Amino acid sequence: MITRDRPQMSLEAFEAIAETAALQGVTLEFVGGELGVKPAPDGDHGQIVAWLQRTCARHRPDLWLFAEQGLRIRSYENGDARPDGTLAPAEYFAGQGEWADARGVLLVAEVTSFDRRADERDRVKKPRAYAESGIPVYLLVDRDSDTVAVHSEPVKGRYREIRSYDYGERVELPGLGVALDTETLKSYSR
Repeated sequence: MITRDRPQMSLEAFEAIAETAALQGVTLEFVGGELGVKPAPDGDHGQIVAWLQRTCARHRPDLWLFAEQGLRIRSYENGDARPDGTLAPAEYFAGQGEWADARGVLLVAEVTSFDRRADERDRVKKPRAYAESGIPVYLLVDRDSDTVAVHSEPVKGRYREIRSYDYGERVELPGLGVALDTETLKSYSR
């Protein structure tokens, strides 16, 4: 049985496996004490991440949205995650290697994939891991429900504030000075 006290494997073992898997084109994560395969993104998924990068750069040129940057999520079962997007100061990740410190990250973004594990991974495990790591904002673009959820105010391993918006609504990212016009997301909906 996998528990907080007894994860599936050690972080060191995971990182060795992840390095080998990356050579085969497979992306792995270790969140919630469990090894997971990150689904390959489809074209709409990539478009949404690119849209988010451009929007953030337009509002905050001092911050960059990094795609697929590995983060050490130490506070929650010593895991590693690869968010679809990570917003941080422009040079924050320089010199940190494949798995970077999450303490200076301002926002992480995930775009759901159409797979059966999306609910548990993107709606339960990752918000908890990111909140426990103290990441101020978790943005979830949920393609299953055509919504954008903004999680903010991390306290004791959870986000105190969670607001959900339908595609087409204006979304303010708390404390970041970034507003998202989500009308564009309707173009990437199925």
